[in-house]
Order: sequence, then structure tokens, then C-alpha cells
Amino acid sequence: MGITAFTSQASRAYELARQFRAMGVRVVMGGIHASMRPQEAMRHVDCVVAGEAEGVWAQVLADARRGDLKSLYEAEPVGLEAVPPARHDLLPRGYAFGAIQTTRGCPLNCSFCSVTVFNGARYRNRPISNVIEEMRSIREKYVLVVDDNLIGTSAAHIVRAKELFRAMIQAKLHKRWIAQVTINMGDDEELLSLAAKAGCSGVFIGFESPTVEGLAEVGKKYNIVKGRDMRTAVQRIQRHGILVAGSFIIGLDSDGCGIGRRIADAASGYGVDILNALFLTPLPGTRVWDKMQTEGRISTNAFPQDWQYYTLTFPVADYKQLSREQIVREMDCCDRRFYSPGRIGRRLWASFWHGRHPVVSLVSNLSYRRSLRANHRAYHQFTLAQEQDRRRVAMH
Repeated sequence: MGITAFTSQASRAYELARQFRAMGVRVVMGGIHASMRPQEAMRHVDCVVAGEAEGVWAQVLADARRGDLKSLYEAEPVGLEAVPPARHDLLPRGYAFGAIQTTRGCPLNCSFCSVTVFNGARYRNRPISNVIEEMRSIREKYVLVVDDNLIGTSAAHIVRAKELFRAMIQAKLHKRWIAQVTINMGDDEELLSLAAKAGCSGVFIGFESPTVEGLAEVGKKYNIVKGRDMRTAVQRIQRHGILVAGSFIIGLDSDGCGIGRRIADAASGYGVDILNALFLTPLPGTRVWDKMQTEGRISTNAFPQDWQYYTLTFPVADYKQLSREQIVREMDCCDRRFYSPGRIGRRLWASFWHGRHPVVSLVSNLSYRRSLRANHRAYHQFTLAQEQDRRRVAMH
């Protein structure tokens, strides 16, 4: 059996592996967590595939047939022209979104992200004809483009993105899609026009921090380009009928009391339609993990069971300037301020006035607001669980 897992899914993946192995089924595990923690994963499964599996998967299957499965296969990044389109016809029906990947790799190498470690810094493209073929096979009308940065960072990357969008327009796919991009998308009117005509409904942009110190800390150089005006860039994107979801991190070393309010006000000032604020989380393979581990600041560390909290929605570390109670209050302040009834109303009016998917904006904003109470309960339960763990450790 094959299993893949994000870090937050690792403890559940290991439990499933235990159950299947008890029935005599050999288990192979891959994905980002197993690739960043292969020695840990090898204690729970028969075989670990570290890296992009396409380069070694045929060998894994051949070895399994011969009964000679190795405990670890280490794969290098592959040329995407050799990767066949995904078999969407084999997937169960009923999903709201289909999914597709058109590129791999990211040269930005942000401190909190392991994509560059996993997929490499070189931006690799799938052949456009290959992407269009797979798009046609997706049953769902709505599609999530899972690239870490669909448009890339260089002039050559932008040219390729425009070629992809032109091909999507010509193919008359009739899909609506959302993607992750960087703020430089707002620098190119032709790119925006083509994206909108190709079916782009929304983009997710990592703003990360409202301060220059925070951006420098995470290495988000694209957000500190001299002369860049975030509000202007966001408005350019929105003028093409594209929703903008903005992501920020709470818990950077430079973040002190008041950061929640600053993030909410920055997101409102930029004019984003949706705010997704997340706790700084030391994920394996990132520079943040290395730094916090060296400094002894990873406080939620009863692994593998504690991996369940590494969803970016729990404060799992000791933060430089904020206690656990303080950082939870900052997050609560941020969410309540941005998703106040008055601010939601102003955003909905702007979405309606500019024809920017007002129904989607309404549902998203109300959903986030409804989740505030659930988040508070989750933080409380997390804090209790962590305190109980500390007491058990102290007793032993």
C-alpha cells in the first residue's frame, strides 16, 4: 500500500501503516514529511521514497515484485516532460475542486517553507500541451492549480505563464480556477488579462508580514521591492475580476505585542478579499525548523503524535517576543478585527460593485467569521493537552 502525507498527517499515516502491516501488507510512504524525516518514517513503514517519486517508482514496483523492497529510495527532481497526466478518471466523484500541477520548484527559498528543499530551486515547467490534455480530463468545473507559484519570478517564467493562459483560452476549457502566485502578478496587465480570460477566479498571495523586518526575516524579497505599492498591485489584480486571498504569519522573531492588529490593518489597507493568518510553524526541512531546534524552541515535540498540531493553526513553538497566551490573543485580535461585520460589509460591497465574485466573497468571509469560536475552542483544547503532556513528563 502507498501512503503520502503532509507533516500534520504523519501521525495518522503511521497509524494506518501499523494497521496494514499487522495484516501482512507492505507499506510504502512518500511525500513531503517522509522526505524531510526519512529515518523517522522508516520506523513505521516498510519503505520510504524521499523526493519526487516518478524517478524511482518503476524501480520500487520492480523490487516489490521480486520481494526485494529496499527501506529507502532517494529520488532526484525529474524532467516534467516525462511525467504523464494524472488519471482523474480513477478518482472518486463528488469533489468540489479538481487539482492540477503545471510547474515544480521555487527559487524564493523562504525560511518557513520546505518546497525548495523538496522540489529544488529551479523552476520546471510541464509541457503546455500536456497541461491542456490533463485539464480536459478533469470532471470538475472548478480547479485548484497546486503550483507553489504559477507565474514564477523571472521574465521567462512570465512569458511561459502567458503562453499557458493563451493555450487555455484557445482550448475553451470552461474551467474556473484558483492558484498561488507572488505579488508580481500585479505588475503585468497583459498577464492579468490573459489569466482572467483563461478562467482565473482567485489567487492566493503570501504577504507574510506587514513589516520590512518581518519580510527580511523570512526572505520574501519580492515583497520588499523598492517602490512596490501593495494596494495598487492588489487593485490591479482585482480589476480583472480576480479575488485576492492574502496570507500572513504571526510569530516571527520580530513580532511583538500588537502584531495581530497590524496584520489585520495591513490586509485591509492592501484591500485583500480574504485574510488567512497562520502561526509560524517549524516544519521539518525548513530553516525555521533548524533554527528553532538548535535554540530548543520547539515546545510541541512529543512526536510522532504531536505532528497532528503542525497544521499552521496552532502555536507549537516558543516565540521570541510572545508567550503562547499572548500569541493566541494576537491571532484572535487579528481575525476579529479583519472579519468584523463592518469590514466584511465594505469588502462585499466592493466585490459586488466591481463584479468580483461577490457570492464567493460572502461565503468565504462569513465562513471565516463563523470559525472564530471554533478556533478559540481548539486553542483551549490544545493548551490543555500540552499542559497534560508536560505534567506526565514531569511525573516520570
